[in-house]
Amino acid sequence: MTPDFKRYRDLIIVAILLAVPFFFLRANMRKPEELSAADKALLRISAPIEFGAASLTRGVSNVASDYFYLVDVKADNARLSYENARLNEQVHRLEQHQVENQQLRRLLKLKAEVKSELVSAQVIGRDFTEFFRITRVMLDRSSNDVRAHMPVIAPDGVVGSVMSISGDSVNVQLAVDAAFGVDVEVSRTQTRGFVRGTGDPSRYACRVEMVDSRDEILEGDLLVTSGKGKFFPKGISVARVTKVNKREPGRDQEIEAVPTVDFSRLDAVLIVTSPPNEEPPRPGTP
Repeated sequence: MTPDFKRYRDLIIVAILLAVPFFFLRANMRKPEELSAADKALLRISAPIEFGAASLTRGVSNVASDYFYLVDVKADNARLSYENARLNEQVHRLEQHQVENQQLRRLLKLKAEVKSELVSAQVIGRDFTEFFRITRVMLDRSSNDVRAHMPVIAPDGVVGSVMSISGDSVNVQLAVDAAFGVDVEVSRTQTRGFVRGTGDPSRYACRVEMVDSRDEILEGDLLVTSGKGKFFPKGISVARVTKVNKREPGRDQEIEAVPTVDFSRLDAVLIVTSPPNEEPPRPGTP
């Protein structure tokens, strides 16, 4: 094949490629009554091509629109997820502040009701049994105004008493400890008794001693401090009766109770630094 033939062939192909769109465009621009037979033939040929091209264009356009729409939706979802997480965190903080404010108000109310010298302290540590029951709590209070055996109370009732002091921390013996005891009375009938912890590692429990068989005490009765012995202030909740086993006359009843304080949720307490009706110790005095 000679070079001249190749050159003429290329020129003819280019001319055809330029002429075909021209004749198609010319046929589409003419009025119907001016169309020739050749124009009508071109229109019949070009109609399917134009329809296919238009359909392909619309399809590509729709795909592109859907893609950009999905990109925008993904960005909006990410923004909304972040905003939702931020708002949830704010709600959580507000709920925590509300709980802390409620606890503080209850603590202040108790402090106003108890006619004794009190100091507040925060729970900073806990000891647990193998049954995940708390056996002891530690408070962040220095030894300057706290001594061993001082009562420890909370809005829900008696927590226990100061067991030992180490630096700026105070170890508290809980009301369920077997070595703890407090004089009580039934709030409903003023029946006297003595609450002692059971020391049971699997549950928080107390037993009520020295309640004569003739005294009336029922399941559900609330036991409060009697104020005797100048130890705990009078009227502080201690435990609620869960079981009563009456004995024959002349013998004490067998009574079980549970403390009113939930030790697992204990955050703040009050330490009674001077017994009821007793002047607080002066600074520097033993």
